[in-house]
Amino acid sequence: LGKLRGMFSFVIWDTNKKLMFGARDHFGIKPFYYSLFNDNFIFSSETKAILEFPGFKKEVNEEALEQYLSFQYSVLPETFFKGIYRLPAGHYLIFKDGKLEVQRYFDPMMEPAESGDLEKTVGEIENVVKDTINAHMIADVEVGSLLSSGVDSSYVVSEFPGKKTFTVGFLDKNSKYNEIRYAESLVKELGKENYNKTIDSDEYFNSIPTVMYYMDEPLADPSCIALYFVDQLAAEQIKVVLSGEGADEFFGGYNIYHEPLSLKGYQKIPKCIRKGLAKVASVMPDIKGRDFIIRGSKTVEERFIGNANMFSVKDREKLLKTKLTHKSPQDIVAPTYKKVSHLNDIAKMQYIDTNFWLQGDILLKADKMSMAHCLESRVPFLDVEVFNYAKTLPIDFRCNEEATKRAFRIAAKRHIPEKTANKKKLGFPVPIRVWLKEEKYYNKVMETLTSDASKKFFNTDILVKLMEDHRNGKADNSRRIWTVYVFLVWYNVYFETEDFKPINSEWIKNRIRTA
Repeated sequence: LGKLRGMFSFVIWDTNKKLMFGARDHFGIKPFYYSLFNDNFIFSSETKAILEFPGFKKEVNEEALEQYLSFQYSVLPETFFKGIYRLPAGHYLIFKDGKLEVQRYFDPMMEPAESGDLEKTVGEIENVVKDTINAHMIADVEVGSLLSSGVDSSYVVSEFPGKKTFTVGFLDKNSKYNEIRYAESLVKELGKENYNKTIDSDEYFNSIPTVMYYMDEPLADPSCIALYFVDQLAAEQIKVVLSGEGADEFFGGYNIYHEPLSLKGYQKIPKCIRKGLAKVASVMPDIKGRDFIIRGSKTVEERFIGNANMFSVKDREKLLKTKLTHKSPQDIVAPTYKKVSHLNDIAKMQYIDTNFWLQGDILLKADKMSMAHCLESRVPFLDVEVFNYAKTLPIDFRCNEEATKRAFRIAAKRHIPEKTANKKKLGFPVPIRVWLKEEKYYNKVMETLTSDASKKFFNTDILVKLMEDHRNGKADNSRRIWTVYVFLVWYNVYFETEDFKPINSEWIKNRIRTA
């Protein structure tokens, strides 16, 4: 496995030793699910295949739901289906004589240097990026690229020798949720082509059941639906696309990585005083500076579980009717933090994101949404050669007071417009917050949140209050509402609808027939 580079998920059956060997790639680009059932070892790249095994009983894993409400994705080794597990990234398994052994073969440990030459580093990053994009262009078919308004995909597009790029956006007056204008401007400057689609709100909501079907497990990241559409757009013309995932985790790109720097001065105050101030702040209204005081009272291990943190333990235990483990998100990430106790806080956060957020959210949606359209999505930044270089970058070259992904952005500026290279990290902007205040979608979501299915899992009066407070502008509860809503949509698809058919099922059949 140490000789492999790229994405993979495979098994080998050794007929002589009667032994099965299976492995998943270094960073979890490709999925691997398995189950031990009635002396059978069942494996697949999709949970829905395992559910078809004769006699397998489909049952919701309530422990997965408990943690999902905080993380926004399925974080436990056991999936949302009881008895079905995921092989973690960078692991292999051996199955012999009815016994299963799982071992780690790769650990994405950060090893930041104390200092370095910035100019030299920027040149090296250029070479690393060029090399990995060239390696990922090897194909016997045309290769295109997804394109947003951000630095990562823009840098890929500037370097790849292909022509076709693909972008989606939403109907929006001020372009806050529409990246098409940025994409068209960039490709014009680079001499490429851009194919784009504007998604309307009805299309978005109507596609959610199909997206949750393909996701296998609920994912509360609104961008996975947008990704579904951009992959569909690309699949109409090509079979392989490049995408920009991984640069944020490796080069220090998330805005939250600024936090250790912004808290540095405040955390010089004795901890006992900070804890006291946080206790007072926690019962105050949500005014400016309140969160700073609360988060400043905590260590990075206490406050950071990854790029999403939806419901607190206290809130989710009020909300859930299910049997609870009372295990906090901090309990989940603690063993991982323990391995990097010697590192700077920013490097610790990168390590947590690479082991949790990257696998559970970013790469899962990238694979599932592309495969839903028979499209191969390649991620050149998520290459072991890129990681082996990026892991040694000095912290100051990753994130400082002025910029995230500092050295990476400087390298990108040599290939794309400065305004694009300096653009603040946005993720994939989706107007969920706005739509949930509109009568049509407010009613649609409220109907689901107060349904009989919802009452099996949740105290729905709390959900009603979250909706009312959001619509009345008392709080932005959009992401928490969305977390519960997509779980219920997923539950309906897998447990309440017989023979669910995705909206693109005929499109897929025709594509396979053509191929």
